Amino acid sequence: MQYIQQIGFLLLVAYSIWLFSKNMMQIKRNILLGRDEDLSDQSSLRWRNVILLALGQKKMFRNPTVAIMHLIIYAGFIIINIEVLEIVLDGILGKHRIFLEPLGGFYTFLINFFEILALAVTAVCVVFLARRNVLKLKRFMSKDLNGWPRSDANYILITEIILMSLFITMNATDRALQILGSEHYHNTGDFLISGYIAPFFSHLSTTKLILIERSCWWMHIIGIFAFLNYLPYSKHLHILLAFPNAYYSRLTPAGEMHNMENVQNEVKYMMQPELAPTGDAQPMKFGAKDVMDLSWKNLLDAYSCTECGRCSSACPANQTGKLLSPRKIMMDTRDRLEEVGNNIKKNGSFVDDGKMLLNDFISVEELRACTTCNACVQECPVSISPLDIILELRRSLIMEDSNAPQEWNGMFSNIENNFAPWKLSPDDRDQWTKEL
Repeated sequence: MQYIQQIGFLLLVAYSIWLFSKNMMQIKRNILLGRDEDLSDQSSLRWRNVILLALGQKKMFRNPTVAIMHLIIYAGFIIINIEVLEIVLDGILGKHRIFLEPLGGFYTFLINFFEILALAVTAVCVVFLARRNVLKLKRFMSKDLNGWPRSDANYILITEIILMSLFITMNATDRALQILGSEHYHNTGDFLISGYIAPFFSHLSTTKLILIERSCWWMHIIGIFAFLNYLPYSKHLHILLAFPNAYYSRLTPAGEMHNMENVQNEVKYMMQPELAPTGDAQPMKFGAKDVMDLSWKNLLDAYSCTECGRCSSACPANQTGKLLSPRKIMMDTRDRLEEVGNNIKKNGSFVDDGKMLLNDFISVEELRACTTCNACVQECPVSISPLDIILELRRSLIMEDSNAPQEWNGMFSNIENNFAPWKLSPDDRDQWTKEL
């Protein structure tokens, strides 16, 4: 019987890891559909961003109360999962609390720390559920989150509460079995939280206690593996992608727009026609119409978005009732990228589906509402830039489709003819000084 359990557990671990790896490789392939972009410079500064932004959650601490609560959940995810290592080894080797003997009294200290953290995580999850569903904070009630996105956040918080409860109950029944002197349940010393709960199970028989303890053990580890494989389908993928996203964040000054090489080449060829490519050269593209026209960093941004809404809360266009929501820009980009990825997976290569990111997912009205103020980039906890995507789509609208408001066309014409936004000849530009 013991060997059957070990084999079953080993199959569970192997399948969970294989499925997670498979889904993550699909996400990696989707991200690499984007244009190449070199973001490998200044590695020391990039590692500093990883430590401060991803690991230290620096931007979250602009609101210290929420930041501390978020840090508790984050620490719980990282630290309590150290305990999962013991569960995995126990399951594979057919042992029980394999670290107890080598760690001795320090083992009890660790479990006590894990339990305190588990209780704190549970409390914070309840608060976060209340913020979303009772207090109904404005940024969580936005129509951006209608449907699955709103449910996704609730599912994760509820799952965390269940996993922490299973962990505490498992320890409480384990301690009750220790007190009864049950075989295989070695004395660990009292635990701060589960040790207080253990007496409530004292009226149960050894058989029932073992059944509860083993059921919690199995449900806890199955829940963790299920959570692991849920991540690729959830906004909580940012738990993993926040680190590479922080490392590959752009280090140029905030709001700086990068030059378009294609535009520079057009000017160069106009001035020096002999440099223009000959033969069947591919037509130049300006900006982006679909996800494949964006850079891989833009696509990594889309997958890293946690849908927290801080970007949209800071966006002046959004707050004055305009259609633009930077959060929706990222969600739409991710949805379209998933659609394109599934298309390629099904057909071997992309088959035109008659859709584009521009117009089908993100409207012209949304793009025109952006003031390029950079507030969304400044507020994002994990260095995502909705502005980059907006600019690329807007460039395509104007330079590929000649789709711009009449006021913009007048400005473009003035810049082209007069080298300034105003309808004044360069020779007359200083005439106002004569009145001084």
